[in-house]
Amino acid sequence: MKAPMLALAVLGAVLAALGQVSLKWGAAGRSGVADFLNAGILLGLLLYAAGTLSWIRALAEVPLTALYPFTALTYVLVNLLALALLGEQLSPRSAAGTGLVLLGLFLVAA
Repeated sequence: MKAPMLALAVLGAVLAALGQVSLKWGAAGRSGVADFLNAGILLGLLLYAAGTLSWIRALAEVPLTALYPFTALTYVLVNLLALALLGEQLSPRSAAGTGLVLLGLFLVAA
C-alpha cells in the first residue's frame, strides 16, 4: 500500500477512535434524548464523519481486502484513548486481547 493511502487509513482509524471517545464523553451520565444534544456528541459525530471521509478516499484506490484490516487499529486506539483520556481500566485479559488484535493487524498488513 502506498504511503499516502496508508496515512489515510491510519488517519481514518485515529479520527474514528477519537470520535468514539468523544461520544462516550458526551453520553456519560445522560439519559434523556435532549441530554444527548451536547458538544461531546457533536464533536464525536464530526470526528467520525471526517474519519469516514478519509476512509472513503483510501477505498477509492486501495482494495478493500488490503484496507479493511485497519479497522482493527480503531479497536486498539479506542482502548488506549479510553485509558489515557477517560481513566478507564483494561483487565489483563482485555490488554492481552488488544495486543493480539494489534499483532494480527501487523501480520495481515505486512
